[in-house]
Amino acid sequence: MAENLHHLGLDVTIVEMSGQILAPVDKPIAAIVQQHIRTKGVDLRLHTSVTRFERRNERLEVHLSTDELISADLVILSIGVRPDTRLAVQAGLQLGKAKGIFVNEYLQTSDPDIYAVGDAIEFANPITSQSMNTFLAGPANKQGRICANNIVNGNSDQYHGAINTAIVKVFDMTVATAGTAAKHLKAAGIPHVVSTTHSGSHASYYPGATALSLKLLYAPDGRILGAQAVGAAGVDKRI
Repeated sequence: MAENLHHLGLDVTIVEMSGQILAPVDKPIAAIVQQHIRTKGVDLRLHTSVTRFERRNERLEVHLSTDELISADLVILSIGVRPDTRLAVQAGLQLGKAKGIFVNEYLQTSDPDIYAVGDAIEFANPITSQSMNTFLAGPANKQGRICANNIVNGNSDQYHGAINTAIVKVFDMTVATAGTAAKHLKAAGIPHVVSTTHSGSHASYYPGATALSLKLLYAPDGRILGAQAVGAAGVDKRI
């Protein structure tokens, strides 16, 4: 939304309570994007939260935790998502640690006659083994197909979780991630090694290459645990 409103010629401010944007990636990758956003003239404020709104004539006054004030014509709240499990709770279904609908590998809930898929379920991450929500369209699509097969054929297919591959365009840059970020590996107590490279998007002898940063996370035995990339070209192909 910030990018599209900026393209319309509006003055845009992003207020972010966290110390970085793009929560699924690690700070060094997010920092590259943050700098890019600021070069576009967008006012990005990290470590800042909104304390209250007040209407002043035809405008809104946005009061910040820094005691600063922003006057705005339009405010968009983009403050995260959580599973809508009200129907499941009313049906007496079990919720998991992440407050999503608990399902087994066949996508059955605690009631074997009720299946659940999509953003509202939680399932063990194949890398960390921790139960988590996945708010992505790709895994939800796969779950729907597996669920349909299991309803028709009698639990013939198993779901093995998602490594949460995601790609997003931010102005002239692309950011992508797959697997688990270093901060989440550290929180889960999973030993890992980090390799970060900064190179061209294609061979240096061919003109037009742009900078591409790639962060690879792997276990001491060589298993890849995650990868993140940011750049103007070639990011999607790497991930």
